[in-house]
Amino acid sequence: MTNNNKNKDQVQNRNNDPLHGITLEQILIALEAKYGWETLYSKIKIRCFGHEPSIKSSLKFLRKTPWAREKVEALYCRAHKL
Repeated sequence: MTNNNKNKDQVQNRNNDPLHGITLEQILIALEAKYGWETLYSKIKIRCFGHEPSIKSSLKFLRKTPWAREKVEALYCRAHKL
């Protein structure tokens, strides 16, 4: 594959990613504003949403835990019909 084709593939992948350009922090802020921590915890049972929740602690956990991040991103996509 030539370098030019790789660049086209990368652009194509970004165009197919509904979360391209949206940070995890933006996702969390939007979900917390829409649902609140209590409802977020009922939808996704992760401790950082149920025990002394904050954006900072949630970001720290989600950045280290791919399965939880995937659930949060999926909820964001459903909530925003992406």
